[in-house]
Amino acid sequence: MRRLLLTAAATTAAALTLAACGTTEPAADKSEKKASEAITLKDGKGTEVKLDGPATKVVATEWNVVESLVSLGVDPVGVADVKGYKTWDSAVPLKNAPKDIGTRGEPSMDTVASLAPDLIVATTDLTPAAVKQLREVAPVIEVTSADGTGQIDQMLENIDLIAKATGKTAEAKTLRTGFEAKVAEGKKALADAEIAGRNYAFADGYVASNQVSIRPYTATSLIGEVNEAIGLKNAWTVKGDPAYGLGTTDVEGLTKLPEDTQFAYIGNEDDPSATPFTGELAKNSVWKSLPFVKSGDVHRLDDGIWMFGGPGSMEAYIDAVVAALTK
Repeated sequence: MRRLLLTAAATTAAALTLAACGTTEPAADKSEKKASEAITLKDGKGTEVKLDGPATKVVATEWNVVESLVSLGVDPVGVADVKGYKTWDSAVPLKNAPKDIGTRGEPSMDTVASLAPDLIVATTDLTPAAVKQLREVAPVIEVTSADGTGQIDQMLENIDLIAKATGKTAEAKTLRTGFEAKVAEGKKALADAEIAGRNYAFADGYVASNQVSIRPYTATSLIGEVNEAIGLKNAWTVKGDPAYGLGTTDVEGLTKLPEDTQFAYIGNEDDPSATPFTGELAKNSVWKSLPFVKSGDVHRLDDGIWMFGGPGSMEAYIDAVVAALTK
């Protein structure tokens, strides 16, 4: 009833006052909030990237950064080769249904743009031309794909970089602590089983045109570093590439491994060409003559552990190795 008693002038003045309060104060709050949340960081190539705030709509062009995002609690809106990720990295499964943006080497720019992301996470393996195009869509951070001089350190640095861009630094610390605890747990389990210091060789392999190619994970690979961290001795003598620490050999090359080697590999039931150790090699005379094959010291680890992934995959790998060697 009081409103009816107001004069026209008073009503107008009140309305203007209310309007002024409604338009200036919230705008100031919004501006202050935006400034306080702004993020500036340098990515794996030293490029300075500026974000208005923690990214929430994120596109990922490589599986290791997809795993990092999911592990940090960020569900990517776009992922390169979704089917492939689900096949090769079930250790850290997707929790949403992201849009498939194409292959890891050639993401679809139109698809990425249609998602209107506020951040794109790529790796230094993606071509500069592709990164340039992606930067026309949204800010891009490139994480270092691999570093043969320190794979575990690089893995954790990548997690920290992505965490800073997405406001998940607390989660990154938890991941680091969990990984370090799993390494210590695995090392103790192998020591208790008197397996510490044993010769150990991990590989994967492929069949193409009925020819088997074997890929050793040398001491400078991520898997190689993890093996040594839990107390195993890398038995490979072949040299790995500078970035990933991956070597190349064939079945004859396996004869150079020590006789007491524990040999392990990861295959994939959905890709028969990626499991030669139970396929083509099963009837190969050289393979069958190897001492560790004869003694039954060949171990197939769990499918779905991405060998180039993050802490989640490496923790799953440690559990699989310990289980295989101590059974």
